[in-house]
Amino acid sequence: MAPNSGFAILLRSPWWVSFAIAAVIVLLCGALLPAHLASFAAVGALPVAVIGCIAGWRQWRAPSAARVQAALQQAAAMPWRQFAQRLEDAWRAEGHEVQRMNGPHCDLRITRGEQTLLVAARRYKAATHGVEPLRELQAEVQRQGARAGVYVALQGAVSEQARGFARDNALALLEGDALATLLLKATPPKT
Repeated sequence: MAPNSGFAILLRSPWWVSFAIAAVIVLLCGALLPAHLASFAAVGALPVAVIGCIAGWRQWRAPSAARVQAALQQAAAMPWRQFAQRLEDAWRAEGHEVQRMNGPHCDLRITRGEQTLLVAARRYKAATHGVEPLRELQAEVQRQGARAGVYVALQGAVSEQARGFARDNALALLEGDALATLLLKATPPKT
């Protein structure tokens, strides 16, 4: 789905927006069309209502803002080994096979079925994230024949040049809420 399509925008919007639009469509059909056609035309609101149901389901299952913030703060306090283990546990919880890599440009290899992703996460606490580590990850993705790469940025700003490079080279930036949501899937460490 195109990121700026109407349905994609509705999926990112609060669930009630889709239902409000569907209700407006039904009301307009009833007000502007002859009675024998209004019910048939009102069926056009069904896809919008379905998108509202999907958005509602996603929003209901999403972690609260407080949990997301707590997960990010907890991750920021973790040393590298603990953070890497947390990432491994989270991806395993999603059903991926995870292998630790000792290379300078990628830290994890994630496999699910025939698809492989390489993850660069060691610079997760860097103050700024530029293009160079992304170039190194991209070169490693090509060298190993992986489908794509994932760059983890917990703290610091990702430069606009780095974002553009990632977008143009099939690299995903895992940061903010998406990173916290992934980390929350990991089994909490036993104390």
